Amino acid sequence: MSDATVESFLDRTLRNLRGAWEEVSVSTRHYWTGAPRPDLPTDDLEKIRGQMADCLSDKGGEVTARVRAADLGRSYLSLNQTGRHRFLGLLATEFGADHAAVDMAIGRLREAKDEESRRRAERALRAALVPRWRTLLRRFTALPEGVKFLVDLRAELIPFARETPELADLDGDLKDLLGAWFDIGLLELKRITWDAPASLLEKLIAYEAVHAIRSWEDLKNRLDSDRRCFAFIHPNMPDEPLIFVEVALVNGMSDNVQMLLDEEAPSSDPKNADAAIFYSISNAQRGLAGISFGNFLIKRVVDVLKHELPNLKTFATLSPIPGYRRWLNDRIETGEVPALTSSERKALVQAMELGNDATDVDLIRGGLGVDGWWDDDVLSEALKGPLMRGAAHYLSNEKRRSGGAGDPVAHFHLSNGARMERLNWLGDRSANGFRQSCGMMINYLYRLAEIDDNHEAYTDDGRIAQSSQIRGLAKS
Repeated sequence: MSDATVESFLDRTLRNLRGAWEEVSVSTRHYWTGAPRPDLPTDDLEKIRGQMADCLSDKGGEVTARVRAADLGRSYLSLNQTGRHRFLGLLATEFGADHAAVDMAIGRLREAKDEESRRRAERALRAALVPRWRTLLRRFTALPEGVKFLVDLRAELIPFARETPELADLDGDLKDLLGAWFDIGLLELKRITWDAPASLLEKLIAYEAVHAIRSWEDLKNRLDSDRRCFAFIHPNMPDEPLIFVEVALVNGMSDNVQMLLDEEAPSSDPKNADAAIFYSISNAQRGLAGISFGNFLIKRVVDVLKHELPNLKTFATLSPIPGYRRWLNDRIETGEVPALTSSERKALVQAMELGNDATDVDLIRGGLGVDGWWDDDVLSEALKGPLMRGAAHYLSNEKRRSGGAGDPVAHFHLSNGARMERLNWLGDRSANGFRQSCGMMINYLYRLAEIDDNHEAYTDDGRIAQSSQIRGLAKS
């Protein structure tokens, strides 16, 4: 699903939100007096400052507080990107902690003479350090869809915070609030079937991030009797998946995603399947970035499937390798490509009609530059060896700055205790598959008896659990 489709979908959600909040004002005899101009010029910014101050006021009781929050929220939703950036900048710079109160609390703490006065001073300091924006943000949770509003607000805040340092504290604080509200213990694991409401099915199409859902028929196929889709749902966002996973119930470990998603293939009886293949995991809410659900989701789904279908013996993924082609392109530019064997050199020289003096870099670059190289049997077979070795090296040895595997999907599954099991040549023949990984995919195996040991070895020492195939390719 394209970004434009997702944005259109979110725009419709926000329009519904504005309507719901207008009803809050009307029902309490408070009326909207005109939205600010979209880019929030200085004189309108002053009005927003007043709205924010009103939202922090305790005057008027709970009903009035809800109305003020609804009016402020509708002001925000009426703004364009420039206006929202200025809105959030105002919130971050003028509605943080009260510096005078903090200084006073620190002074009292330093002057404390006994244990009791010290405890009182520490409590006062903790209270003073709470930014006022936190109180303001909490006002929205009392509104219809208010939690969803805050999730979407953070989705817009994250890129602003990268370019505007004063927004980083606001982003971090909102992330902490959302992390507490979306604690894994508060989430419901829900199986999504074709009988689910159309609005929820539409969101699966919009949020799918790994293998785009092309049509309603494609979605129906993914929810067939030999397929499963599970999502985490929060009680305050009952119609919104937070993260969802798609599973195929098959025989043996799948090696090609197009075959797995073939709409023409007949359905099979899941009771005869011996493998559950996790082929897509999608985070649905951009505003919950940095709040981890995926590791819990996979383990919960494994438990559900084991109980429902005790015949399942293998739990594995069929995963993309999103960073591989970019890494390989960098190596081609620096001349550090995987060395070719004599037979691979000969095949590539003949396939592209080059001279014997062509370098390994020239041959690999030239081969990948041929349109539709994957459909040329000779060229594809000649490239298979070096590209497979390169992928194994990339997955096994490239690290992120903070430690762990450089490939984000590898890091996710290794952190969960999975093992790198098998590289699959041309496992994804889509345009995106060739663009990000030269068409390769990998199976990560969740061997239940080894998950905890694999997780500890990876997180504590950076050791990666690997099959003999991956180890052999990485060393060659």
